[in-house]
Amino acid sequence: MLKAAVDRIKLIFTLLDADGTGYLDAADFELMARRVAEAADGAGTAAKDAMSAAFRRYWATLAAELDANRDGRVSFDEYAACVLSPERFDDTISDFAESLAALGDPDGDGLIERPVFVALMTAIGFERANIEALFDAFDPSDSDQIKVSTWVHGIKDYYRPDKAGIPGDHLVNGTSA
Repeated sequence: MLKAAVDRIKLIFTLLDADGTGYLDAADFELMARRVAEAADGAGTAAKDAMSAAFRRYWATLAAELDANRDGRVSFDEYAACVLSPERFDDTISDFAESLAALGDPDGDGLIERPVFVALMTAIGFERANIEALFDAFDPSDSDQIKVSTWVHGIKDYYRPDKAGIPGDHLVNGTSA
């Protein structure tokens, strides 16, 4: 597994641990879903509900696949296993990526404006400078927009252990792709 993938997974584990206990549990995903939905000002109820459902599915998949000792929570060591076996999570990550990107495109034009992207990524917990670097790495248009499909692809790549030098690496301590 590439070091870049390990760094990405450490960061996302820390962010998903929304209550800071050192473990992931259902409450973390509910809290994160609430934060992201609140940041999606222009998104409709259906898109927010889909995002919340994606967070719940993400947790349910993690709990079912990775909670080795069945204590209702996932440790970092258990979570890191998803990097080693991404095929177990492809559907869940796809659902999550598509739901998050849909929140960023409330008008349905297939484009995400920088302020909306920044608000959603900030709600997840990423650092502002890293968010800006990621958006720039997605090669925004002259009107400072990126394609929904670009973001979906970028999210999926973030979870791939065989990927390095990807835009998502910008989220890890300002690492450049």
